[in-house]
Amino acid sequence: MTGIPIIEAAPAKLNLYLHVTGRRADGYHELDSLVAFAEFGDGIALTPAAARVALRGADLPPAGPRLAIAGPFGPALMGENPANNLVMRAAHALAARLGREADVMIALTKALPVASGIGGGSADAAACLRALARLWGVPPDDPALFAVAAGLGADVPVCVAGRSCYFGGIGDVLDEAPDLPETHIVLVNPNVPVPTPAVFKAMAAARARSGAAFSAPARLTRKPADAADLAFLLMERTNDLTAPALTIAPVIADVLAALERSPGCLLPRLSGSGATCFGLYATAAAAEAAAKAIAAAAPGWWVKPTRLRPIRPDAPALPRGIVAAPVAAAVPPPSAPFPDTGGWGVG
Repeated sequence: MTGIPIIEAAPAKLNLYLHVTGRRADGYHELDSLVAFAEFGDGIALTPAAARVALRGADLPPAGPRLAIAGPFGPALMGENPANNLVMRAAHALAARLGREADVMIALTKALPVASGIGGGSADAAACLRALARLWGVPPDDPALFAVAAGLGADVPVCVAGRSCYFGGIGDVLDEAPDLPETHIVLVNPNVPVPTPAVFKAMAAARARSGAAFSAPARLTRKPADAADLAFLLMERTNDLTAPALTIAPVIADVLAALERSPGCLLPRLSGSGATCFGLYATAAAAEAAAKAIAAAAPGWWVKPTRLRPIRPDAPALPRGIVAAPVAAAVPPPSAPFPDTGGWGVG
């Protein structure tokens, strides 16, 4: 391979609160959420103009993106059709939108659990879009990035922004939120994947039985002073997907209980559709001690202490009026892996 890799973080996305405010005629649910990002996450390394050499006379497919996956949760993706990976779809979609050729090698380091409610796949796709934008000189607030992102999935636009903000509509409304105070967190996943569609289906069924009304939006009325104040404000709000997620993965209740019992935990909560939960802590020492205790008590769980990511002073403005761009169906994979992908890949 040639060229200098472009590195982009794909941080875990957290829904500090999540209210389901309605359901549209097309079946999509509208949400109101305060989204924040953790310092910990996956990573993308994009290398332009990757050299490809045909080995043993093998024919090479046309130039285009190739994907290699590593990391502790990489094997969970390797059994799937790689052409359907959101990273590959993102690369093809942005290249088509801009009339470019995405002749790049994409190395994805998968450090976050799969189907875990913290936006792993969406964050990976967003990191790929940002890396390609840097490669091609596209401004980070270019509407094309967010249009392609919205066509890939509801969480991808906010992950392209990559900073705390309010998330509304079906992910197509991003608004400024108050700066969040320094807050340390512990992420815990019981290593049980929870498909988001199943959670929304369970929620719809419960609402049909009970006739319960949708929640109202509940944006913060003031800037939280510190981590404890943030937790206090969040206690007045909830994650409406917790109850339906518990019907899919009852172990979530055990995770929330473990966080709540940990010394110094200001608030335990499910993120997104789960099964990852998080606890808020005032100090790094408290978070690290809690993570150590929880991991010792439940060695089969994934436990990670980290902190909320602050907004960079040079962060671009949030987009306005996101309109999803159509994204083509997944490209078919080649008949064999490329020789330059470390053993697994797709073009």
